[in-house]
Parts: sequence; C-alpha cells; structure tokens
Amino acid sequence: MTTKVVTETAVEQIKENDRYTYRVTWSDEDEEYVGLCAEFPSLSWLADSPEAALRGIRNVVSEVVSDMQSSSEPIPQPLAIKRYSGKFTVRIPPDLHRTLHIQAAEANISFNRHVSAKLATR
Repeated sequence: MTTKVVTETAVEQIKENDRYTYRVTWSDEDEEYVGLCAEFPSLSWLADSPEAALRGIRNVVSEVVSDMQSSSEPIPQPLAIKRYSGKFTVRIPPDLHRTLHIQAAEANISFNRHVSAKLATR
C-alpha cells in the first residue's frame, strides 16, 4: 500500500479548482459521457460514467492550473466568484427593439424590466 502525502498547497489548489464551473453531458458522437469546464473551454474528459467524467475533467483542470502556475501564466478566475455589474450591451434588430419597447409600454413597465423578465424566462 502506498501513501500519498498531500501538501497544504495541494489541498488549497484542489479547493480553488472546485470553484470552477463543471458540467457532464452525454456525447452521442463518442458514445461516452464528457466532462467539461466552462472556464477552460478547450478541455474535456471522456468516460463511461458521469462520475468518472467529472473526476477526469477536475483532474485535467488541476494539472493545467498547476502547469499555468509553474510558467507564470494568468489563470482564469472561476465564474462562481467573479463579480458582475448587472449590465451588458446587446445588439438586436431595430424591429425587435421597437417590439420590446411597445410590449413594455403596454405592460406599463420599464424597458429594462421587460427585457430582464424576458431573459429570465428563457
């Protein structure tokens, strides 16, 4: 039986990597589950079970983050801890812009509230 010593730095690295946004989905093309990480879109891990796919992508992310730290590369911030202003700009066709304004006026609410409600229900 081998014992693996886990340093305090390694434990902190694991905790930090847990903050990333992971997702597991089925791939018809590969006929396996695929583990993905939103902050590292170029990475994936295929496995026979969802649990193995999640474990695999988490390990890959951990290795990549360690490599990035070793080479002093900037490491993506986890989306879960990123601060958002609540504002963004989106371009839409003029006809849709007009329609949304009319709908907001007919509902007697602000344009922003109307668009926000539309986005929330999608």
